[in-house]
Amino acid sequence: MKKLIVYYSRTGTTKKVAEILSVKMQADLVEVIDMQDRSGLSGYVRSGYEAVMKKSVPIKPLGRDLSSYDLIIVGTPVWAGTMSTPIRTFLQENRDSIKRVAFFCTMGGSGDQTTFSQMNFLVKKGSDENLTLLTKEVINNNYEEKINSFIKKYAE
Repeated sequence: MKKLIVYYSRTGTTKKVAEILSVKMQADLVEVIDMQDRSGLSGYVRSGYEAVMKKSVPIKPLGRDLSSYDLIIVGTPVWAGTMSTPIRTFLQENRDSIKRVAFFCTMGGSGDQTTFSQMNFLVKKGSDENLTLLTKEVINNNYEEKINSFIKKYAE
């Protein structure tokens, strides 16, 4: 099964999880590149506002044929109780090329269920499995059990 991990990460937390999943699942890895500067406090505030307003934002083309993958795993941080705007844009632009999907998110406290529900709605198909990791779990390297349980579904 050919697998691809697609992720967006503002602070590096979601990136860390994506890289771990990529190695453990022997999956290709691609980062969604946001065309906006989201650094600092103003970037944080703007990110939350845009997420709440369900905005689409300009992203760089991935340069991949998504239809060539059997499974695409999409990762996002949770912003203001929902997915990041770059991932919203990615899903809106690419939903027709995705055959099978799974999701993961990183978050400070809550919002994973709403995030996954909205992601499923955008791709118009249900995800096989979802993975939620708290930021503190990722920072403290306390994620092994959750990640192993998630990838077990995709063991070939």
